[in-house]
Amino acid sequence: MNLALIKTSSMGDVIHALPVVTDIVRAMPGARIDWVVEESFAELPALHPSVNAVIPVAIRRWRKSLFDAATRREIAAVRARLRGARYDLALDLQGLVKSAWVARMTGAPIAGFSRRCAREPLAALAYRRRFDVDPSLHAIERLRSLAAQALGYRVEGLPVFSLSPPEEPVPGLPERPYALLLHATSRAEKQWPDEHWRALIARLAQQGLVAALPWGSPAERAQAESLADAAAPALRPVVLPKLTLRQCAAAIVRARLVVGVDTGLTHLSAALDAPTVALFAATPAWRFGPYWTPRAESLGEDGRWPDLASVLQAAGRVRAALPAGRRPDAEGGLA
Repeated sequence: MNLALIKTSSMGDVIHALPVVTDIVRAMPGARIDWVVEESFAELPALHPSVNAVIPVAIRRWRKSLFDAATRREIAAVRARLRGARYDLALDLQGLVKSAWVARMTGAPIAGFSRRCAREPLAALAYRRRFDVDPSLHAIERLRSLAAQALGYRVEGLPVFSLSPPEEPVPGLPERPYALLLHATSRAEKQWPDEHWRALIARLAQQGLVAALPWGSPAERAQAESLADAAAPALRPVVLPKLTLRQCAAAIVRARLVVGVDTGLTHLSAALDAPTVALFAATPAWRFGPYWTPRAESLGEDGRWPDLASVLQAAGRVRAALPAGRRPDAEGGLA
């Protein structure tokens, strides 16, 4: 079976779709899976060893200059590559008009959400096969259910990401043990208050963990520098340089702890089985938060931010939990 998975954005949504690949290769050994994704997120599907090829698209950039000759050449090149792969099925995991448009570029039969279940019902008109999915499911389980119905297998057990974390240098990382604090998000209502971050930085320093602050935009860098400037010199966090997604993944797996708001990197941390505390208030944790590993916990709900004490308690629990596939040996070490 030669498959094209269409999940172009956003970062968290792309990460939530990765267990679908694991499910497919378990149910259909030998399946060949390509992933079509927005160019800025192309490094993410490549972390899964069973993704054959990552095919970047640039919808966010194309829509700004749709009638330019250069844009039309890029679109034609993507269409030719997708048609040339001769897919047996294109599976639209996004349910948007833009993802349906990309799926149609493949020339293959398309499967996706039913009109009732698609985020944009008009997208379902492009699908040859449409499937209902329970809207009360977690976002990951909705995607797993869609793929299983489309390909004729049963979803079993918790989601498995099976990611291969990159081993590469990360500029600016502290030499001491560190906690990666994912403070930045594009939506103001998702931001944990700065006074909570400042208090957490101080408490982690008392526990021997220096805070490391990544950022992705000038505004996020300014917030990181503000948090660093507010700390006492002995407790000052490290403001990292701008990192690629692969470098972010490498920084995550080396961290002793990751605390983050509802943003793509927090979901990546949980997917990589790093000790993760995910902070929610503006979005429902039951729909988007990690649930598949004791190494990650979600806190907060319905507009109520978790307090510092709750975060520190959760941090202790996830740090004490064993990584996937590890167990204590007879002498109390890890086997």
